Amino acid sequence: MFVDYSGTRMSVIDPTTGTARPAEIFIAVMGASNMTYAEATWSQTLPDWIGAHTRAFATFGAVPALVVSDNLKSGVIRACFHEPEINRSYAEMPAHYGTAILPARPYKPRDKAKVEAAVLLVQRWIVVSKTRLRHEARLRNRRFFSLEELNAAIRDEVARLNTRVSRHLGASRQQLFETLDRPAMQPLPPEPFVHADWRRATVGADTHVRLEGHHYSVPHGLIRQQLWARLTATTVEIFREGQARGLPPARRPRRHGRHHAERPPPPQVSHCAPLMEWMAPAPGIAMCHIGCCHTNPAREPSMKEITTVGLDLAKNVFQIHGVDAEGVVVVRRQVKRAQ
Repeated sequence: MFVDYSGTRMSVIDPTTGTARPAEIFIAVMGASNMTYAEATWSQTLPDWIGAHTRAFATFGAVPALVVSDNLKSGVIRACFHEPEINRSYAEMPAHYGTAILPARPYKPRDKAKVEAAVLLVQRWIVVSKTRLRHEARLRNRRFFSLEELNAAIRDEVARLNTRVSRHLGASRQQLFETLDRPAMQPLPPEPFVHADWRRATVGADTHVRLEGHHYSVPHGLIRQQLWARLTATTVEIFREGQARGLPPARRPRRHGRHHAERPPPPQVSHCAPLMEWMAPAPGIAMCHIGCCHTNPAREPSMKEITTVGLDLAKNVFQIHGVDAEGVVVVRRQVKRAQ
C-alpha cells in the first residue's frame, strides 16, 4: 500500500463564523489493483497521519504486507534508504498490524509512483482541480460545513471511482482488488491501533514524574532516572528500558494534581525533627544519625528500621529521605541550612 498527502487542500466553512478552514487530503492506493482510499483530515500531524492509516486498513478489510510512505516530518525522523529512523509512535502501528513501513527515498518520487498517480487522479476527478478534459472535479463547487460532511462526499466519489470499469483492463479497481490484492493481505487484528505519544520524563526527588501538568508516582528506587512515558487518550504508562515498572496504567485525569497508581497504601509515616550529627569517614561521603521527637506512637522509626538515608543538597534547603529495608519511606523532611 502506498500512502501520501495531496498537495491540494479543500476548505471547510465554520457555520458560526463563516471562516474557511483548510483540510488535508490523505490518499492510499494498493499496488496491484490501484484500489484507492481518500479522506480529509485537519492536519498532517502524527495523530491524523496514523488515524488515516488505521481507517484505510479498516476500509480495505485487510492489512498489506508493506506500506510505502512519504517522508512526512511527523512520521519519519531521518530519511534514509538503508536505515530510516521512524517516529516511535508511528513504528508502533505496523507492529500492531503485523506489517512494515518503508519510507520512500528523498527526492525519488518514482519510489511511490502509484500514490503520485492516485493523487493526480483524485485531484482531477474528485477534489478541486479544473482541467481541460470533459470532466472537472465533482466536489469543486460544493461547500462543506463539517469535516464529517466532507468525508462523506469523498467516500461516495471514491466508491464511484473504484467501481468504474477500465476500458483497458475490462474490470474495475474493486474487482481487481478482490482478485489480486486481498488474497495476499493479512486479516485485521481484533482491536484497532490506538495512537500513543512517547515522552521522556525524569523522576523527581518526590518520586513523581511530571507529564502535561500532572504528577504520577513511581517506585522510589527510580529517583533521578530518565523513564519513557506512553500517553494515550485515556491511560498513562511508565516504562524503564522497554518494560513497565510494575505499575498498572493510570487513567488520565482532567485536572492537574498528583496521581498514584492503584497500589496498597503505604504505612503511616511519622513526622519527626531530624537531629544530625555529622561524621565524615571518607572524602565526599556524609553520614548522619537521625533522632525523632513528637513521633506518632503507631509507628516510631528507629535506627534499626532506617537502612538508607538520601540527602538532596540545595542552596538553602536540604531534603532528607529515610528508607527502611523494605523500601518504605520512613522519614521525609526539609531542613534549612541553618539547622
